[in-house]
Amino acid sequence: MNTVIAIFIGGGLGSVARYGISKFVTINYPNIFPLAILFSNILACMALAIFVVFLGEKYAAGSVFRVFIMIGFCGSFSTFSTFALETVELFEQGNHVYAISNILVSLLACIGIIYSITKINV
Repeated sequence: MNTVIAIFIGGGLGSVARYGISKFVTINYPNIFPLAILFSNILACMALAIFVVFLGEKYAAGSVFRVFIMIGFCGSFSTFSTFALETVELFEQGNHVYAISNILVSLLACIGIIYSITKINV
């Protein structure tokens, strides 16, 4: 039961953090390109990779803190569904370059961040 509560609380915090970034970005950087979700996804990947590298050994698989961070917070802070929806909307609006750029930048940046951070020798 502690695991479920940890995921619930982490998910709530991750969702609120994503909402905050979304509001901040859309107010300060209004444009067509979906920067808010891109930033959220990149930051979530960074947080996940940093956790794995620096705290992964300390918190074994199945520990409450590990599921709080990895499944709860990072899982809700990043969002593939919103990324997919915004990309489809860009295609539908005829913004094909932005749509393809969103796909490429999101995938390359997020995978690159996870890869490069987890390869750090601590």
